[in-house]
Amino acid sequence: EVQLVESGGDLVQPGGSLRLSCAASGFTFGDYAIGWVRQAPGKEREGIACIEARDGETYYTNSVSGRFRISRDNAKNTVSLEMSNLKPEDAAVYTCAVRYLWCPTGIAYDYWGRGTQVTVSS
Repeated sequence: EVQLVESGGDLVQPGGSLRLSCAASGFTFGDYAIGWVRQAPGKEREGIACIEARDGETYYTNSVSGRFRISRDNAKNTVSLEMSNLKPEDAAVYTCAVRYLWCPTGIAYDYWGRGTQVTVSS
């Protein structure tokens, strides 16, 4: 079965950094685009980053561009999200998700993890 397991969520201070990881199994990792989606309390789900399967091209939403970086390690079947200069508005549940071959224009992924909590507070 498909499994996506996030880790690395924590409480950090504004301006701090954090690295999230997602371990994948049960499918051919290299054939899928991988993304990160977050949801803050009272807000809609927001796709914030995605990395393509074929060429590794990355995409970011404007609010995280320049601060967050997505990467993948196909040998380990993992994807990471490196976050820096964290802001209170970044606090959310962060979920990894995958879609066959191509990143979606929205958040129409095929499979989803369960999420990890990121809290940004002083």
